Amino acid sequence: MKSGLYLGRWFGIDVIVHWTFLLMVALLMAAQLLTGASWAAVAGSTTLLMAVFLCVLMHEFGHALTARAFGIRTQDITLLPIGGLARLERIPENPWQEFWIAVAGPAVNVAIVALLWPAAAVMGRVQDLWRGDLTAVSFLTQLISINATLVAFNLLPAFPMDGGRVLRAVLAMFMPYAKATNIAASCGQFMAVLFGIVGFFTNWMLMLVAFFVYFAARGEAQHVQTRSLVRGARVREAMVPRFRGLDPGMSLRAAVEELLADHQQDFPVVERGKVIGVLHRVDLFAGLAQGRCDATVREVMARDCQFIDESMPLDQAFAVMQQSGRSMLPVLHGHSLVGVLTSDNIEEWLMVRAALRQNAERNAMDKPGKYADSLTA
Repeated sequence: MKSGLYLGRWFGIDVIVHWTFLLMVALLMAAQLLTGASWAAVAGSTTLLMAVFLCVLMHEFGHALTARAFGIRTQDITLLPIGGLARLERIPENPWQEFWIAVAGPAVNVAIVALLWPAAAVMGRVQDLWRGDLTAVSFLTQLISINATLVAFNLLPAFPMDGGRVLRAVLAMFMPYAKATNIAASCGQFMAVLFGIVGFFTNWMLMLVAFFVYFAARGEAQHVQTRSLVRGARVREAMVPRFRGLDPGMSLRAAVEELLADHQQDFPVVERGKVIGVLHRVDLFAGLAQGRCDATVREVMARDCQFIDESMPLDQAFAVMQQSGRSMLPVLHGHSLVGVLTSDNIEEWLMVRAALRQNAERNAMDKPGKYADSLTA
């Protein structure tokens, strides 16, 4: 469900105005009216704000259409009070592709400035000749200034903003992608702290940007670290091969006993050796809350469950799990159920993998030192 005003599909991409943006516009208009501003002044400032966010939308389409040129889809573009957000289906690990996608947004703002500047100059000449007051000149001048500011601000190395992504792309040309991300994310968090300090004394909007940048940088770094850990792994490595299935004719009362008997939280529902659905814990609790203790598992189970093959790359399976919003997926070998993949098990598997990697890196660092000691003995 869209959490805002849906503006339709532009160039094949859904465009949404988040409800917080609409709230911000309403609050700004109310604040101006309460301070005694005229309706004409309020209309003028609101029109400028709409023009600015149209420029922001064009900025996001710069990212989205450039990503499309590299075969990367954009799920949607959302306008927020702190700017726009284009949700790409994936971030390319090819540094040059990420570089061009990142710079495409600010390049759109540069193009807007290049188009508006001559128009403002011509109108300024007309104003001088007529010695009149042309509101359009002031409007264009402000829009030019704001777009120039957007370019400068977005190119700051505050990952995951555009400048931070440019920094990661450049670093990734000379070092591993995960390491480049960690460096760019650290720069982003440092810049976020600076934004927060400056915003505390000057502009509360800058504090919101600082909050977003700090946690988005940390989240992106964790996501890339996770992706580096699962690269090359298959579902069979992380799945749970020992599990319990439920009969579709079993009552919810009996299903509760199965839930409490072990740590398993979601259950494949099996009939004649074939999986026909999944009983998720949340669905079981919902049925109990409705007083349906004697209802059968068949009545409550999710029938639209997705299956994954044991040979599927683990990162793809994790993406399927996130998109479906389910915490467990049945794993098949051919047509036979051979295990289940759960979000908890993936998390535990990642923790084990991370610990093994840390141990391997520690051993690799220790060996050169020991070899050097042996040379000097």
